[in-house]
Amino acid sequence: MKKAIIILALVCVNLLSSCYLLLYEQTETSGNSSPTLNIAIPTGGNSWVMNNGNYIPSDIITPDGVRNWGNPAHTIRTFFHLEKPGKISLGIRAKVSAGVSKIKVVFGNESRNITLDGDVLKDTFIGDFQVDKPGYYFVDITGLEKDGFIFADVNDILLGTVNTGETRYIKDDFYFARRGPSVHLNFPAPDGVNQIEWFYSEITIPKNQDVIGSYFMANGFGEGYFGIQVNSSSQRKILFSVWSPYQTDNPSDIPEEYKIKLLKKGRGVTTGEFGNEGSGGQSYKIYNWKTDVTYGFLVGAKPTGNGSTDYTAYFYDPEINNWSLIAQFRRPKTDTYLRHLYSFLENFIPDQGVIERKGLYENQWVYDKSGWHELTKVTFTADNTARKEYRLDYSGGMENNRFYLKNCGFSNDHVLIDSRFERGKLGKKPNIDFSSLE
Repeated sequence: MKKAIIILALVCVNLLSSCYLLLYEQTETSGNSSPTLNIAIPTGGNSWVMNNGNYIPSDIITPDGVRNWGNPAHTIRTFFHLEKPGKISLGIRAKVSAGVSKIKVVFGNESRNITLDGDVLKDTFIGDFQVDKPGYYFVDITGLEKDGFIFADVNDILLGTVNTGETRYIKDDFYFARRGPSVHLNFPAPDGVNQIEWFYSEITIPKNQDVIGSYFMANGFGEGYFGIQVNSSSQRKILFSVWSPYQTDNPSDIPEEYKIKLLKKGRGVTTGEFGNEGSGGQSYKIYNWKTDVTYGFLVGAKPTGNGSTDYTAYFYDPEINNWSLIAQFRRPKTDTYLRHLYSFLENFIPDQGVIERKGLYENQWVYDKSGWHELTKVTFTADNTARKEYRLDYSGGMENNRFYLKNCGFSNDHVLIDSRFERGKLGKKPNIDFSSLE
């Protein structure tokens, strides 16, 4: 009898132990217990709205975070970059408007369903995960069920890391950082060439790289820039601008003696002033340029001899075999030829910073009194968003003996800032009769 009682007691102890272990495991995965989540990645700067894997415009991403998220078709995707492989823990800082909400969280090939409650911000543990290589990662959250009108207001995705090195993400200055890093090619003048009258180059935009919000700037110089833009699904532009020597972001503040003067403009060209990133004179032509077509750009500078310099821009379309005048501006208090030659690629619409784009920059030449000189060397640089390492999705350099620039999309293509490249000479000297230009 005593033996039977002892055996029964041992069975009960084992059952109790099993129940305790089961309860412990459920607690660890239910969201009620969490490891140290010491990194808060703001959704206002690092998140985009996706639908079936494609970006869609939405106003639910605000500078304060995700707000008024109530559509179950909207997935909130948040990006961050890990320097090394290792272990990570994920969480979410959110609140709901009423009752509870159930959301699905996906990281890599794993998913978790968690429950959110409470009308004040609260940290909820999602789970532990392993990452096998460095690079960009994202967390997707999708709404499953909700008692209120919205699934949640989400301020941050929370992260705890073990042996993954530096975690990089957008911490502030959301407007420019969401636009993505701007990248540049800087062309040194050939030895002995210092009075450059003309700068010629070509650009080809590969198929599917003509992303809305892109400015493929071909011919930049110390006082202005000239290139092509994708402004919307139905509108593209050729854009040529010259900065005023008066430093302001508001063109109405420029004194008359510092204003850029329009001398000439081509057919169909609109001219005016611009601001917000310096101020000056602007010209543009709405033009349906195409991908996989190589266009020519020519910009010139000529001092007037009385303290001003005239800048002129022409655009070449091979399909019509013609150079078209865009505009000619006079910049006061300036006495110079072309200098600080460069090209760049930027995205000017913040919500489009989640989409990758690329341009091919080729056959660069400069002209002085001795003739044409080919440019074969560049230094690759990037803007402050890249230099602060808020975003690392940028590259540039050589491809099939021509230069390229690429940015945005949270790709893992990355080239060190200030890298130098040199291509082989093409010998394709521009065949331009200056006397026949408009």
